Amino acid sequence: MAQQKTFWHLLPQRRMPTEYEIVTSKLLLNTGEGFTGKRFELDVPLRQWYEQYQQGSPLVCSSWEKFRDPRETTYTRYTELQMEKEIFVDCILEEIEANGYDRDLHPQWVQTLATLVAPFRYPGHALMMIAAYVAQMAPGGRIAVAGTFQAGDEARRVERLAYRVRQVQLAFPGFAADSKSLWEQDPHWQPLRQFVERLLITYDWGEAFVALNLVLKPMIDDLFLRRVSDLALGRDDHLLGQIFYSLNEDCQWHRQWSQALTQTAIEDTPTNHQLIQTWIDKWYPAAVRAVAAFSSLFEGMPAGPGMPPFHDLTSQIVASSADYLHALGLQPASSNDF
Repeated sequence: MAQQKTFWHLLPQRRMPTEYEIVTSKLLLNTGEGFTGKRFELDVPLRQWYEQYQQGSPLVCSSWEKFRDPRETTYTRYTELQMEKEIFVDCILEEIEANGYDRDLHPQWVQTLATLVAPFRYPGHALMMIAAYVAQMAPGGRIAVAGTFQAGDEARRVERLAYRVRQVQLAFPGFAADSKSLWEQDPHWQPLRQFVERLLITYDWGEAFVALNLVLKPMIDDLFLRRVSDLALGRDDHLLGQIFYSLNEDCQWHRQWSQALTQTAIEDTPTNHQLIQTWIDKWYPAAVRAVAAFSSLFEGMPAGPGMPPFHDLTSQIVASSADYLHALGLQPASSNDF
């Protein structure tokens, strides 16, 4: 009797499967697409939660195994990529500590960092939690893998930001001591706080995915990584810009795999298009308000060398978000809803 191959379920492809296909196919045991072909074996309390918010989601697909991460990220691949990025950021942080870089920061820029950057640790942690929830509730193994690595990226962003905050505190005692109160009370942060707190109790995996990865993150990542990086260059804080550049590479991949998943869902089940659009219409105005609340902190401020001062930042970020949605055949909510 011939020995069964570990990738027997991929033999119909009539070719040697890739490492990505082997380690991500039929991975989950609670979706009906795992090796057992069943959902939960026992009627445990968690089963009802999955039936309602995973299997009961209106976002459906004949087989979520059709989705492929464009980067084909495996654990090995992920650790190799992140090791290179972490070495790059470590070198920057070591340079900051070695040459007294922070002592030369302009006091006005230090105050901007305290107001605009340091409190992001709180929503950043929420984005990690939501990505982890999407991964936990995902109806397919490849979605779960991508979501898990995204949660890891969000943890990386929070950790690196916290480390940078501590560095500045050593040069400016008391720096960012009010971060929590700013997050909870400052008007600039309240629209974003309201958004993420609503999203933390959005339990349908499909809606949570759309609100996070198609609506909020493209705008927030643009604001806090790309635009703040430009702002830092205008204030001679070029090393912060380089750190944020590295973190933004993670976010570019988040958009890529989210685009691939959305295209898979729509191509398989065309009615998903209207469903996703409905969720976008629901969440988009609040995301725009979250971005607009910070625009006054940028208006008229210098960007990098040779770049014009910031002007009408919200419109620029919304336009970039719209381009992302248009590439998926989707539309941003009408400006009349903002």
